[in-house]
Amino acid sequence: MTSSTERMIAEKDGAIGWMVFNNPLRHNAVSTDMWQAVPEILDTFEKDDAIRVIVLTGAGEKAFVAGADISQFEETRSSPEKVQEYEDMTASAFERIAVCTKPTIAMIDGYCIGGGLGIALSCDLRYAAEGSTFGIPAARLGLAYPLGQTRRLVNLVGPARAKEIFFTAKRYGAEEALAMGLINQLFSKEDLREHVLATCASIADNAPLTVASEKQIVDEIGKAPGNFDVAYCNRLIGRCFASEDYAEGRTAFMEKRRPRFRGK
Repeated sequence: MTSSTERMIAEKDGAIGWMVFNNPLRHNAVSTDMWQAVPEILDTFEKDDAIRVIVLTGAGEKAFVAGADISQFEETRSSPEKVQEYEDMTASAFERIAVCTKPTIAMIDGYCIGGGLGIALSCDLRYAAEGSTFGIPAARLGLAYPLGQTRRLVNLVGPARAKEIFFTAKRYGAEEALAMGLINQLFSKEDLREHVLATCASIADNAPLTVASEKQIVDEIGKAPGNFDVAYCNRLIGRCFASEDYAEGRTAFMEKRRPRFRGK
């Protein structure tokens, strides 16, 4: 696809859009050009009606994403202005993943650290392989974690766990991550991809408008009190009931056949 770069690969496989962080020599640490490519790839995937679900993963066998490329910090964070510019760029990438209208899945095998965990937090679902490692070392670097990603972490694991993760800057094993709700499910390395593909097939087989609406409604519910937009959620619900897919779903149910959803 035209949005691919050397270190950010965009591929289409049927109903799945694959976004691969391709910097394995640095455990897929995200460089400036990679951050900038994230919104561009997602824009391309969103415009393709055939793509029903998007999977984010890392190249190689050692890492999902091991954080931002710290080797660039001297350049990208050398002044208050550059710090703000860099933070705006990364926040834009995180937010673009989070607001994507199509379901997103983080397929995690290996290191998922710092900004890499931020990327996973922006996804709707997180599936990991045994042996994967999670953590946020911000306290060891003297930097602050982005507000949006902090909120998403708190929504997932709760305030006490989130504070522990930040305060200690420790690394957690995959079993601990599963127990605290940081990931949805845990699989062997051999079974991870098979499960993700099966989940993608299940999502792709369902009504796109329903999936998109519930994704957005759940995200609204997760916002801070006072920011919840009831009218917006009701419009999304109404859109589903007024859709051709809803009529197709009812008809298929009565005819005892699989529905043929078109996202309309």
